Amino acid sequence: MSRLQELRERIESRTAGIGVVGLGYVGLPLAVEFAKAGYRVVGFDLDAKKVEAICEGRSYIEDVPAAQVAAVVSAQQLSATTDFGMLSQCDVINVCVPTPLTKTKDPDVSHMAKALEEIRKRIRSGQLIVVGSTTYPGTTHELFVPMLESSGLRAGVDFAVAFAPERIDPGNERFHVRQVPKVVGGETPLCTELACKAFEAVFEHVVPVSSTQSAEMVKLLENTFRAINIGLANEVALMCDRLGLDVWEVIESAATKPYGFMKFLPGPGLGGHCIPVDPTYLAWKMKSLNFPARFIELATEINGHMPEHVVDKVAGILNEGRLAVNGARVLILGVAYKANVSDMRESPALDVIRGLSRRGAEIRYHDPHVPEIEVEGVPYKGADLTDELLADSDVVVILTDHAAVDYARVVEKTQRVFDTRNATRGVVAGRDKVRKL
Repeated sequence: MSRLQELRERIESRTAGIGVVGLGYVGLPLAVEFAKAGYRVVGFDLDAKKVEAICEGRSYIEDVPAAQVAAVVSAQQLSATTDFGMLSQCDVINVCVPTPLTKTKDPDVSHMAKALEEIRKRIRSGQLIVVGSTTYPGTTHELFVPMLESSGLRAGVDFAVAFAPERIDPGNERFHVRQVPKVVGGETPLCTELACKAFEAVFEHVVPVSSTQSAEMVKLLENTFRAINIGLANEVALMCDRLGLDVWEVIESAATKPYGFMKFLPGPGLGGHCIPVDPTYLAWKMKSLNFPARFIELATEINGHMPEHVVDKVAGILNEGRLAVNGARVLILGVAYKANVSDMRESPALDVIRGLSRRGAEIRYHDPHVPEIEVEGVPYKGADLTDELLADSDVVVILTDHAAVDYARVVEKTQRVFDTRNATRGVVAGRDKVRKL
């Protein structure tokens, strides 16, 4: 019996040791789910604070209840370490590290490369390596498989390699980790089979595809689809602004059509780790093949312009009241990139704050999920949303529509409101104070 056949049996019997490299928004939920499924899991991270929190049974991710972490740690199903030497003890290793963009908007796969190099140093026959970090098509096959094979072992023969993109949606209460189908593409059919076996213990539905390249492209298509359609919604918002129409009324009315229309909403810009980043990965790859990704480029331009549009609209609202931006007291409501989470990755609120600050505005903010932020080296602490704060603000700008905020009270107690999320849609009293995107 080959070592990969032995691995299949260990996966099926749940005696395989699972490793998760990177314990952030993607890695921690995955590690907890494998532990809950009965596997012994070791989490790896360079951040000693994260490792300490897990070892103490604490969670630092809102979507992962502390009780779940405490339970699997107490049962000795989950442990965490900064010692990558323990990778050799893992039969299945999941790589869940960040894949940001460089300052020049090129893909930065250095975190993945470092993780795979740590694995290469310790790789042995009978291991399965699964990359979950988003990247451009061909990364696994062209870059990481040769790196691992430089150990002298062969992919698909001695060890298995697969790409299985993460599909985490922070704050989504309808679809949790297990309920989101897992796409899996292996370097060989056997690699795909082994990775599917592992994920079947955690996910309700596993979707095999023909290759690692296909799996990589699936993730990019998903988020490119969202980015382009959000770009369309944002451009429609700009059109409606010029036409004097309510974009929210237009979109909600269009959404009553029972077929042929999918509702996407405008906003102050794109946020989160995936949607602003993933289409750029695809455009970069296609540029290397002399293929211009024109839809992506246009959507990126429109979405990237929205924070500036918000700043201009705030200036216009203040101007209506014979006030200048310079010296105006601007209260930002919500700085997280989406409602009801603390995730600040690529949040457009930071660009709006930066733009208003550069024009001389005095910025205060309130966000029930984010106690402090830093913009261009300037620290800000979240303020309590008191009646006094609202009354003292020249304009309130709603950038994130957190459910915990009483928007009727906001409208009642303040002078002017600019609503980029339609959070005040149910407010009747004081509607004359509100301007919308």
